[in-house]
Amino acid sequence: MNLDLSSVPEFPKTGRKGFSNHAMICSFIVMKCQGFSMLTDLVDYLNNNLLISHYCGFDITSPLPSYWTFDRFLKNFDHSVLSDIMKKQVLSLAESGIIDTSFIGLDSTPVFANTSQNNPKSFLKNKFSPDNHPKSDEDCKLGIHTASNQTNEKNYEFYWGYKNHVLVDCISGLPIYEFTTTADIHDSLVALDVLADTHSFLPVTECTFLADKGYDVKNIYNQVHTLYHGECIIPLNKRNTKNPKLLPQGNPLCEAGLAMWKDGKFSDRNRTRQKFCCPLKSSPSADCPCHHKNFYNGKKHRGCTKYITIPDDLRLSIDRNSKYFKSSYSLRTECERYNSRFKNTGQERMWVRNKASVTNLNTLAHISLLAVAIAAITSHSNQFYRRLKTVKRIA
Repeated sequence: MNLDLSSVPEFPKTGRKGFSNHAMICSFIVMKCQGFSMLTDLVDYLNNNLLISHYCGFDITSPLPSYWTFDRFLKNFDHSVLSDIMKKQVLSLAESGIIDTSFIGLDSTPVFANTSQNNPKSFLKNKFSPDNHPKSDEDCKLGIHTASNQTNEKNYEFYWGYKNHVLVDCISGLPIYEFTTTADIHDSLVALDVLADTHSFLPVTECTFLADKGYDVKNIYNQVHTLYHGECIIPLNKRNTKNPKLLPQGNPLCEAGLAMWKDGKFSDRNRTRQKFCCPLKSSPSADCPCHHKNFYNGKKHRGCTKYITIPDDLRLSIDRNSKYFKSSYSLRTECERYNSRFKNTGQERMWVRNKASVTNLNTLAHISLLAVAIAAITSHSNQFYRRLKTVKRIA
């Protein structure tokens, strides 16, 4: 698969030689390409397919690694080495013109920890209580994820585990950068770090950043525009705000159906808000048609008031009903498609029970999918670089 492992030390400088790091990494790539979620499946596969074990780099005349050897490797191996391998793959695909940063999308996928409390058939009381932390995995945290992709459905599920944040090229559908956190970390908190780390080895200047409404944070808009001279295509997160009925001129209607009057502007928490007051506020004899209780608060505070935020920042100045916004945002579906391929490698539910192993295994899954793309391009089958089964048939 033309995987460059030249930067990975094959054996430790001191101590016992053990198994080759190159062979161990290749065996995990085989595991992810086969879609194995359990380490025992990999051990059985290698022992029953000695030719594959030989191609991985193992000495098939000697015993192959055991379950615990693979488990220790995942827990103790330096993650930065795997990150460097993935960066080299991304740069190689960028040089080939396959990966580009013009349209990039960020999304996270839940990774369930190996605990019985994530079992939907478990009848354990308070299994998602913060005080009832799983004993099997001390590193995992309590998180929440949407159980539906429909924007008008509020269907959420709790789980114990982790998140894998993936920056995807929305044209090729391939990953550019990935980052693993615990499940309690909000998506928007890692967005700027992901962009900065990606920019350090692959420039994202003048990019179009696509994300769902979980990333609708003012700092993301400002930094993408200021630092990278790009733009954000993110739906507006209304955050439980009420949308008042507005006239074409922009004036809201009160509960009595009357157009409210402008009553000055003021700044609050780095935003400018327009105040509207009751149109009968200054009338000495008028009475509220609906007899609202606020109309009888005294002459100075008479009537209802409403406030509308004036779109004076990047977040609120975007026209989300325009054809350009909708056509651009449709490219974000590549993030969903890639997450589906990532889960098919066996990464949706973990069998390891610590964050270091989960982080390494997530990166190995991304390396495997990138290796498939490189193999398809090397065999001049560019149209199949996202289809694992087709590349297997070609091989």
